[in-house]
Amino acid sequence: MYYPWLYLTSGAERTILEIAKRSRYRITIFTNEYQPDATFPELGQMDVRLLSRVPVERSLRSVASAATRLLSQELDLSEFDGLLVVCEGLGDLVALRQRRIPVFCLCLTPLRIAFDPVYRANYLASRNALHRVVVRAGTFLYRGVDRIAWRRYRRVFAISEEVRTRILAGRLAPPERMRTLHPGVELSAFTPSPPAERVFFVPGRIMWTKNLELAIQAFQLFKETAPEPSTWKLVIAGIVDRKSRPYLERLRSLAGGDPSVEFRIHPSDEEMRALYAACFATLFTAFNEDWGLVIIEAMASGKPAVAVNRGGPKEIVRHGHDGLLSEADPVAFASAMARLAGENGLHERLAMNAPSSAARFGWAPFVSELDDELERTLGALDAAGAREAA
Repeated sequence: MYYPWLYLTSGAERTILEIAKRSRYRITIFTNEYQPDATFPELGQMDVRLLSRVPVERSLRSVASAATRLLSQELDLSEFDGLLVVCEGLGDLVALRQRRIPVFCLCLTPLRIAFDPVYRANYLASRNALHRVVVRAGTFLYRGVDRIAWRRYRRVFAISEEVRTRILAGRLAPPERMRTLHPGVELSAFTPSPPAERVFFVPGRIMWTKNLELAIQAFQLFKETAPEPSTWKLVIAGIVDRKSRPYLERLRSLAGGDPSVEFRIHPSDEEMRALYAACFATLFTAFNEDWGLVIIEAMASGKPAVAVNRGGPKEIVRHGHDGLLSEADPVAFASAMARLAGENGLHERLAMNAPSSAARFGWAPFVSELDDELERTLGALDAAGAREAA
């Protein structure tokens, strides 16, 4: 299994860890950046092989440097039956030089700047004209190279229908080579519980794609009409990597020193579970998320989510059954929050339905189905090779 960077406790690292723990195959993880103190400690128990380092920064120069190194990189896979590339962008490039064994793709998303128009529009909106020209030229070139790399994939597993749509729209793979497999959570780690505090909880990585300004602005509007507004809090909790520190400071500035808006940076898994257990509801504000593991964790804790009505969350939240979907607008989001807080019986009904909704998405079935797909494809290839030899 290959993924360029293991240095966070994000959904990508969690997915890689769960596959390595649960697969029927012996899994070796290849990566170009491994920071054991910054990612899940359980990865230290896995077979992780470090390749030559590539930059983790997201400046144009760093991305170009990383892409150049990945293009020239060839893995020694002589002892393996297959390669599973965990794709979140540049990692596809490693497939170009792999011709000895079958290559598969678990796609978290194709490179978003190249294949997600919503992401691209939000990214370019705050850039100057020269930057926009360079990005458009670079992504045009990358799309061509990436399509060639994707031809190496025998099978592609998209983590959501949203990701599958991006793949198809980008002409990366035909539908007959794809299957959607939804990652999940460790359901037994979460216990449904009634809210202990009047807290809207915003879990997940703190970075600009999560659109956390929406949560703060909506909460400020919500408090203007909420009964007993001083009793409500907004808690934003998640990891912050180096490139996202300026964004965190912008969020603090937007909150304006309001003591009812709290930031919990780099919380442990235990702290996150406690926050889920105690909160009233969760908010999910990303403008076009690939999937949404934290929504499932919230549901497993018996907590409804208010989520943006776009991308992966539309495949998880059933509006009015286990959560609410809202347009990515502070007024609309505040209105949904007010409904949860004030509409008679709504919160209780959604909270009651949430755990059974979360139960649709567990790690065990996800990894088992992935193994089955790999086994079928590898078996078919072996049979074809035997026929040729005969």
